[in-house]
Amino acid sequence: MEANQKTGSSTILQKLGKSVEYFEVIVLSASVFALATLVIANVFARTFYRSIYFAEEIAELLTILITFAGVSYAVRKARHIRMGAFFDAAPPKLQKAMIFVICTISGLVMFMMAYYSYGYMAQSRAMSHVTPALRLPYWTFVAIIPLGFFSAGVQYIRTIIKNIKEEAVWLSPEQQGEYEAEELQQMAEEYQAVGEELKQETMDVNDENNVESDTEKKP
Repeated sequence: MEANQKTGSSTILQKLGKSVEYFEVIVLSASVFALATLVIANVFARTFYRSIYFAEEIAELLTILITFAGVSYAVRKARHIRMGAFFDAAPPKLQKAMIFVICTISGLVMFMMAYYSYGYMAQSRAMSHVTPALRLPYWTFVAIIPLGFFSAGVQYIRTIIKNIKEEAVWLSPEQQGEYEAEELQQMAEEYQAVGEELKQETMDVNDENNVESDTEKKP
């Protein structure tokens, strides 16, 4: 009975995690597309008539959205900046200890930043700050900041839990520590396959040239 409850809870958490990841991907993709479209449209508008007066504000909003929605996604996929030279050279037990320390400190920093950014957002809302062009509430522009920091902190907690449950070293809840080696191995295999194809093509061309030379030598 308890095993079934644990399995059900794990399934629910996995589905929730996938839903959040899907939402992050949609937000990031749509924001990047909208930002590129807006910039291009503003260039044409400025060239043929005049600039779009609210383009700068929307571009600022999209930039903030991409940056802080991407924080959580980067932590989830272990694509954040890290110094891995000493970490990769360390033995697995030391790597595990380092992961606990790194994730604990990083998670605390993320939650602290979420707290302070939420205070900034609340202050902006209380003082009724608005944007210059569209006169929109400014707090709606920065609402993603505490949410992004909080979500990143949750991902660090998930990484700690993952490393407690699993014997292997996990850099994130969804990415094991050997992803660089796996990617490099895959690239090496791809380059090796391309090299073999080029070698085979060269041999075929040489065979054709030899055949042509023999044909020309015959009377």
